[in-house]
Amino acid sequence: MTKAEIVKEIANKTGVDKQTVLAVIESFMTEVKGSLEKEENVYLRGFGSFIVKKRAEKTARNISKNTTMIVPAHNIPAFKPSKEFESMMK
Repeated sequence: MTKAEIVKEIANKTGVDKQTVLAVIESFMTEVKGSLEKEENVYLRGFGSFIVKKRAEKTARNISKNTTMIVPAHNIPAFKPSKEFESMMK
């Protein structure tokens, strides 16, 4: 499902115009990205959590050049579904 399809579905179900729904969804995504950028997790009860995972520094190999390189420690965004959400998928 694309963002446009989500906007259309929400607009149809709520009666709110598509531009308003799109603005709300865009604002939501901006807030989530901003929080994760500040290394703050976002918890949505009954849905899941957007969390920041920390990756440790590691040694990697470039097989084509036969060299090793150090990949520095870094953070990555992740989503962890709630137990309620996970149970719906089984």
